[in-house]
Amino acid sequence: MSFFFPSAFAQSQTAPGEPNQFITLAMFGGMFLLMYLFIIRPQRKRQKEHKDLISSLSKGDEVVMGSGLLAKIVKVDEEYITVEAADNVQLRFQRAFVHAVLPKGTIKKVSG
Repeated sequence: MSFFFPSAFAQSQTAPGEPNQFITLAMFGGMFLLMYLFIIRPQRKRQKEHKDLISSLSKGDEVVMGSGLLAKIVKVDEEYITVEAADNVQLRFQRAFVHAVLPKGTIKKVSG
């Protein structure tokens, strides 16, 4: 009969099958630590690097925009930059849209 109905256990502080509260708390702490190490910390590092990148933009830098456009910076404002994509073609973008700064002369190598 005990196959169908489990035997009754006397009440104790932790019944069989009930997890220890300390272990449960340690698991939640470990999960938070893993999320911090693998998700939050690297994302903050990328944000800081991008912020440093856009704050150091200056006239004459060659950049890649978020859309993949290669251009040379002509004018730098507080929130916007003006880039020259081709001869007499100037476009205005937000500074945050800059993806990377390229070494000088990259545009000439790529275009011809």
